[in-house]
Amino acid sequence: MVVMPSLREAAVTLRHDDAPLRLAVVADTHSRPHPRTAEHIAAFGPDAIVHAGDIGDLDVLRELARLAPVHAIRGNIDVRAADLPDVLVIDAHGPDDATVRILLVHIGVNGPRIRADVARLARARGATLVVCGHSHVPFLGLDRGLGVFNPGSVGPRRFSLPIVFGTLVLDRTGMHFAHVDCETGAPWAPA
Repeated sequence: MVVMPSLREAAVTLRHDDAPLRLAVVADTHSRPHPRTAEHIAAFGPDAIVHAGDIGDLDVLRELARLAPVHAIRGNIDVRAADLPDVLVIDAHGPDDATVRILLVHIGVNGPRIRADVARLARARGATLVVCGHSHVPFLGLDRGLGVFNPGSVGPRRFSLPIVFGTLVLDRTGMHFAHVDCETGAPWAPA
């Protein structure tokens, strides 16, 4: 059994009552986001940017903050990010009472399955969606009754994985997820 160490948690509320709430979701920048990442995030026009850890150089967050407010957690490489939480609970509110509670963690899955400790933490916090990074593998799924979204990585390419970020739009009809190719700006889907 894996036991999570003592975690520093924080919470944030994001609200956009008159229009869809648009979140850009990034992870695993490792100090070197793809040079076109900012351009493509700006084109998406997010209300906020969520970073799921392994930031590396904290200047990455300052650069992203030029585009939209940034909410970030530490990843396993972020030893210099003592001011950032390990877990962030995000209450996202869109138009017409559309809401979702998100648990943002860095290491949230083993393969396609949510880690049991993360599922327990999500349920204890009332979250219905787990957003995580770490694997660099873009993923959207359902496990243990919880949604799971990994935006992939916008940092240096690992193996043959794509360089992508995620988008989450919360509107009157629900949540809409996508991945965006950082090299082209086009929607990305597995081949």
